[in-house]
Order: sequence, then structure tokens, then C-alpha cells
Amino acid sequence: MGRQIFEGLKVADFNWLAAGPQVGRELAQHGATVVRVESHTHLDPLRTFQPFKDGKPGVNRGAFYCEYNTNKLGISLDLTKPRGKEVALKLVKWADIVTDSMSPGAMAEMGLDYESCRRVNPSVIYLSTSMQGESGPCHAFKGVGHHINALAGYCATTGYPDSDPIMIFPAYSDFIAPWYSLIAIMGALLRRRKTGRGMRIEQSQMECEIAFMGPHILNCFVNGRDLERRGNRDSHMCPHGVYPCRGADRWVAIAVKNEDQWQCFCDVVGHPAWTGEARFATVIGRKQHEDEMDKLIGEWTRAFTAEQVMTMMQEGGVPAGVVQTPEDLLNDPQMKHRQHFRVLTHPEIGPHSYHAPAYKLSETPCEIKRASPTLGQDNEYVYKEILGMTDDDIADMIVDGVITTEYDAPFKAGS
Repeated sequence: MGRQIFEGLKVADFNWLAAGPQVGRELAQHGATVVRVESHTHLDPLRTFQPFKDGKPGVNRGAFYCEYNTNKLGISLDLTKPRGKEVALKLVKWADIVTDSMSPGAMAEMGLDYESCRRVNPSVIYLSTSMQGESGPCHAFKGVGHHINALAGYCATTGYPDSDPIMIFPAYSDFIAPWYSLIAIMGALLRRRKTGRGMRIEQSQMECEIAFMGPHILNCFVNGRDLERRGNRDSHMCPHGVYPCRGADRWVAIAVKNEDQWQCFCDVVGHPAWTGEARFATVIGRKQHEDEMDKLIGEWTRAFTAEQVMTMMQEGGVPAGVVQTPEDLLNDPQMKHRQHFRVLTHPEIGPHSYHAPAYKLSETPCEIKRASPTLGQDNEYVYKEILGMTDDDIADMIVDGVITTEYDAPFKAGS
């Protein structure tokens, strides 16, 4: 394989949880040398989250942590100790990019904020990503993506008309914010190439989420119409929903966006008598009788597997898709063809499937070759080969508790 797009780029990754580490992961999978800095006294919560390999909790056994830290080097470092801060600044001096996803003010308390880092590395590009940014009346808000889902309006609009707001399953901002961060970093790298100057990038994850609510916020501002909970239904498309199929908990999603597709839908289902009723002749009529129409569609779909319904609808010109489970996804022929899931061998949990990037660079494809690090796995390599420290230096830090490969406190699994 030829030179990768970020080969030679050096990253000091002070992130934790999910939004920040994904930035370093994408850089690492395209050639950057990324050093993941972790505290062994205050674990990254992602190390405590289920699922664990074989259901056995452990600091190195969590699938979530593994997923977001492939191709990285991992070190342990107690940043609350003076020697830990000194070593961290050595890493900052080495790095082209410093990334931080801690609560606002946390890095400053340890003397590792942008101004402190810029003093030792004037050309550093410094990314800070947090819940609501680092200024304003709510900048000190602490939480995770689930809380920002609520603040950004997602929970209020998720659920059924007669239900309470529903918490979206994933921490949605964690899977939106990293791509804004990467674009900003690439822009800063291009600018530094021309000017030699570094840059501070400061991101609000809430604002990233709100951007995806743009049309609904505009509709509210211009027309005074608030987006209400409506389950699986759409304001304009009908039918539009998820329907039961043959088998245990098997479902298919169908969406009909215009009258041409409605006629195609009727062709696929074989024109049963109800499709010719006047009340279903127009989208307005179908919307008015949507409950009964969905019941009739569900009676038809139950006779087939989800895959059969999807195939018939797709071939007939109607958008439809199987509601896939994680097991389905691992066996999905399209995903296999595109090599989306890569199996890497982790030092403790063994072979494990990892996501590849959802994009392909024709000239410099990604190379996923290393599972996520165990706690402090690369201490010796990073401290000796990258930072030039001696065996005595490392021994002193181990004695002082500045670094370790062990987590001695009782391990408590998270959610």
C-alpha cells in the first residue's frame, strides 16, 4: 500500500467517551500516529460500558471502547501529578494536533489548555469538543450525548402522538460531531501548510445536532408550526411505516412518496379489494384512514419474510428495507462486499469486528491493522521511542504512580 493521506501526522488524543475518540480513530485509520492518553485513576467511562466480551466485565473488555480506538497507541498517565503534566507537555510538543473532549475547564485545570499547549508548540492545532461549547451561560453543562439529544429537541419529537417523549437509543451527537471536527481539522492543516500557524477549534456538540433539525426549526420560526411526535409516520408520505413479517420479531419498512409509487405498491400486493376503495385513492384519504390502512398492510406483510417483502417492493419500484438486527448486519452481503466489518485480534478479548470508515479513498485507502489498546499497552514504546525517555525515567514514573498498565481500584461496570 502506498503512502496514506495522513501518514506522518502526529496526534495527542486526550479524548474520552465517544465523540472525541472517533476523530482520532479516523485520522489513525488513514495513517496518522495517534497516541491515546488515558488516566489509570479516573477511567474513561467508555471502558466501563457494556457489552463486554463473554459478558465478563473488565477494563479492557468493553466493545464500545474497542470500537472507537482502533489503530491507536495507548498510554496511561496521571495528569494530576506534576510529572504527568510535564510528560503530557512533551507529547504536545511532539504533536501536530491535540484533541480534547473533556468538560470545559478540565484541561485548563491540568495546565493543558490551548494557551498552555501553544506556548510549547506554537503551530499546534487544538480541537476541543464539548456538550455546549466553552463559552456562554451553559458552557459548564456536563453530560453525554443522550442529554444533548434532549436539549437539541430530538426527544421531544421522538415517539407516538399519545406517548411521552422517548430517549433516542444512541447518543446521537457522538455520531454527528466527529465529522464536523474532521472537516475543521483538515481546514486548519491546509491553513498551517500555507501560513505555519496553528489554530484552536472549539466545538459545541449541541450545535452540531441542531443543524440536523434545521428545516423543522425554520418551519417553526416562519410558520409557527412545531414538530410533533408522530411515531413512524410522515407528514406527506403514506403509507409510511414499519410492518410485521413472518418470523419472530421480523419487520420491514415501507415508504410510498407519491401516487405513482402507490400504484406500484398496489401492483406488488396484488390489488386486494381494499386498495381500490375510494378512501385510499388519494394521499389525503390515506392519511385520514391511516390506522386501518396500516392494519391491512400488516396483514399482507405477515404472510412473507421481511426479505421477501423488501425484494418484491424494491423490484416493483417501492422503497422498502428490512429492519435488520446486529446479527443481520454482520451477515449483510453488501457490507461484506464493501469490507465494512474488519476482524482484528485484541490482546484480551481476541477476534472482534470493527467498523471501517463509511467512505473509500481511491488513492489512499484506509488501513485498519491494530485493535484498540489495552490500558497502558504502549507505555514503553511511546515513552522511549517517541518521547526519548530512559528506562530509569519510566521506572521512576511507575514507582510514583504516574504510569501503569494495571487498574487497581474495584471495577464498576456502567450502562
